[in-house]
Amino acid sequence: MNRNLCRYKTRALVVFLAVGLLMLAMTGRLDYLMLFRADHYGQMAEDLHQRERTIKAARGRILDRNGTVIADNRTVCTISVIHNQIEEPEQVTQALSRELGLSAEEIRGKVEKYSAREIIKTNVDKETGDRIRSLRLAGVKVDEDYKRYYPYDSLASKVLGFTGGDNQGIIGLEVRYEEYLKGQNGLILTMADAAGVELENAFEDRIEPVAGADLTVSLDVNIQTYAQQAALKVMEEKNAKKVSVIIMDPRNGEILAMVNVPEFNLNDPFTLNTEPEEGSTASKQDLLNQMWRNPAINDTYEPGSTFKIITASAGLEAGVVGINDHFSCPGYRIVEDRKIRCHKVGGHGGETFLQATMNSCNPVFIDVGQRLGVERYYHYFTQFGLLGKTGVDLPGEASTIMHKKEDMGLVELATVSFGQSFQITPLQMITTAASIVNGGTRVTPHFGIKSVSADGERVHTFTYPVKEGIVSAETSETMRFMLEKVVSEGGGKNAVIEGYRIGGKTATSEKLPRSLKKYISSFLGFAPADDPQVIALITIDEPEGVYYGGTIAAPVIADIFRNILPYLGIEAEEVAVDYSRETTYTNF
Repeated sequence: MNRNLCRYKTRALVVFLAVGLLMLAMTGRLDYLMLFRADHYGQMAEDLHQRERTIKAARGRILDRNGTVIADNRTVCTISVIHNQIEEPEQVTQALSRELGLSAEEIRGKVEKYSAREIIKTNVDKETGDRIRSLRLAGVKVDEDYKRYYPYDSLASKVLGFTGGDNQGIIGLEVRYEEYLKGQNGLILTMADAAGVELENAFEDRIEPVAGADLTVSLDVNIQTYAQQAALKVMEEKNAKKVSVIIMDPRNGEILAMVNVPEFNLNDPFTLNTEPEEGSTASKQDLLNQMWRNPAINDTYEPGSTFKIITASAGLEAGVVGINDHFSCPGYRIVEDRKIRCHKVGGHGGETFLQATMNSCNPVFIDVGQRLGVERYYHYFTQFGLLGKTGVDLPGEASTIMHKKEDMGLVELATVSFGQSFQITPLQMITTAASIVNGGTRVTPHFGIKSVSADGERVHTFTYPVKEGIVSAETSETMRFMLEKVVSEGGGKNAVIEGYRIGGKTATSEKLPRSLKKYISSFLGFAPADDPQVIALITIDEPEGVYYGGTIAAPVIADIFRNILPYLGIEAEEVAVDYSRETTYTNF
């Protein structure tokens, strides 16, 4: 019995010691937490009872070169509910259903959901938001927000782009300059009890939002508007599929206008601007993507005779041709096993290189291409910056699609020399031409000029690469002279404007497959011809009826120039134009 008692006392002592050690360890741990981890666990406790709501930052505006606002913000509201704060669920449900035009079932599901916060609807107009706020419904929150607003609806829609539900850029300049425009959101921090109900008199912390920077771009609203009207007019008259117009300052690459009709409504970007073609199986998203596409930079085309500007420049620069060199055009050239025809069936007969350029004579340009040869021609493609991208500050730019040098035979060399069998973007075409006629400086086409912070203290001026000497000053001057002759006496005579020296080149290219007999008509023009300050390119896709570029495209650029040249401060002068020549030039 004594032995059992001893064993019992031993066990009791062990238990006592174990409990004592456990209590000592717990006390030590508690002391450690209280002394060394108090801040950490205090913050965790606070976080459990802290609620936060975002205060959206105002997105930076987009302004044209004259300070006209072309993308702005409108105040809207976000309506949300906090379940644990709702006192009359059915009253909240019916009131929000009535004010927001949503079904009671949809709202009831969110009202009854156990969550910290449920968003009922975003982008609610401020008047409706103020009305809901005045109802003073417990558990209903009305937070002010911003929605993008475009004062000119469809103007430059495929350039500006638009924002999504979170006010983040989706396409165009809105997404390209997102980092400057987006701003920094703020927060409202409030305290709640264990049930999640905000404490009425608790301290409310507020982190103020920082508005995004304003973006000034090179677009001119007046020039863009006029060019868009002119493009719409010719599209309707010729029942064309689409029309693009680019207007640029060739001296620095600033884009004054970029039109792609049909445009779409920036304030309603998810509504299609045209009816789907009969029998189309494309999804709505595919149709929207197509509607948002910017053909001037995203799509490529066969440029046709405007590309003769590149062939002529390369030939002059290489010294393989001069403007007074004589050629003969019987109406075709035989290249290997191909008979490549001139647009003038009977041929132009004897002509100089200058006259061949005015006539847009394919056989002569085939000869110049053959004189250059593949190796040297490719050298100038690279020197001119033609094979890559322009570097424009818009997403999705396409590259030139050209034959590989090793795959270019005599036939390919011949067709490329007059602008067929390869594809480039309209923007690449006008940029390369601008760089040739501006004295030989390769410019980077662009829209962004500067960004300015909301407080006006931080200004960022955008800069772009240039490349000097892509052609000599002499070649540039010769090209300006030749292209002025194209307009004053040749195939571009429908672009003549009294009092102005205009240079340019017409083009009519046949789309693939050739059997469809569908064309792209275009005209590239610049002014003044002796000192270019503005350059423009129009492409008319699938015009019906007469489709020659000299007949339907050149007059559109002439009409645009007639209106914008005085606006740009380019004054008319006495210009002597010789109309006495008897030779007939085809509008090709």
